[in-house]
Parts: sequence; structure tokens; C-alpha cells
Amino acid sequence: MEVIVDPTRDESLIFELLDLKNEVADHESATWFLRDLAVEQDATDNMVLEHSGTMELTELTGLHYGNAPPPAMTAVGQLSISKGKQGRGAENIVQAYLANIRQKNISTDVLITAYEPLLINPLSERARTVGAGITVPAVQSGCLPVQESLVVYCSLSEIARTVGAGIAVPAEQSGCVPVQEVFRQAVTSFKVHDWNFIGAGEGA
Repeated sequence: MEVIVDPTRDESLIFELLDLKNEVADHESATWFLRDLAVEQDATDNMVLEHSGTMELTELTGLHYGNAPPPAMTAVGQLSISKGKQGRGAENIVQAYLANIRQKNISTDVLITAYEPLLINPLSERARTVGAGITVPAVQSGCLPVQESLVVYCSLSEIARTVGAGIAVPAEQSGCVPVQEVFRQAVTSFKVHDWNFIGAGEGA
């Protein structure tokens, strides 16, 4: 697992190589993994699935193993999650972008996930870092925006103390690249140079 975090905006990008979930159908794999993340975060009751679909295989040349292009699915949804042991009452609303590239011939599920905070609970520890109230858009902050719509932060969570609570400012207005675009670039440019490290054999 590889995790990249922007603590000033509480945004993160995660790369994982997992054992293939053979029992999960290709067309619903991204949604399955998103729901699995919701289970891990105790957010199954409030998960809102916004989109699921199939990626253009021509964009995934860096993830081809052998001659056959891998099945690739995406899912986008909103989750209400809390940091650490804060529990219910300090949940932050985040947008989750997930891509699943299925390397079946080497029994591997490639998972790329990006998280963008939409609302920071004033009770969350993150409120101390990001700050309460409306945040500055990524573009205005010199960052790559997560998406072009207005994002919100709330003031009582841990994140609120770091990032700021209440409504978050769009990435573009903060001078950042939006998370949605960062996610797209991460998925389309991700490349495995040597599949041997997961036992794929000399032909990788």
C-alpha cells in the first residue's frame, strides 16, 4: 500500500495491490470495493453511491500484463466517517473516488482510491488543522482541485481543527488541482514496471 496525503486539505490518494476477489463480478467490482471501504469505516448506513462505470482500456496501457487488457471499473460515492477513535458524532463527509483494475492472470486487484473532504465536522480532530468554516478552493491555494463544486467543512472534528470546519473551498479557487482530476491522472498514468515482485514471472 502507498498513501499520499495533503494535510492542509485533508485529501489523500491510496494505491493497493490486493488478492483477486474471484467471487466478485467484474461489472460490480468497483462498487463492491467501495462498499467494503464503507464497512471498514463503519459508514454502510450513510453511503451514497453517485456513479459506477467502466474505464476506457486505452487509458490503462501502464497496467497491461500480457496481451489481454484488464477489466477496469470505477465508482464514486459519499461516506460519513470519523478519524481514529472519535466515533459517531464527529463524522466528516468525504467524497471517495475508486478505480479497480483486475489483473486476473496474476490474481491481483489493483485498487486506486482518492478521498476529498466535503464537510468537516466541528467535533472532528481534523477541524483543528484545516480550520472551521469555508475553505479556499484548490486552485486558489495553488493545489490541484479535487472537483469544481463547492466543498464544505464543519468545525468540531479533529480535521476541523487542522483543515477547518464548515464548507470547503473548491480546489481551483485555492490554486490546487481538484481531487477528481488528481484521481484521473493517477489512474491513467499508474504503471507497474516489474510484475515479478508479486510473483508474476519473468514474462511481465
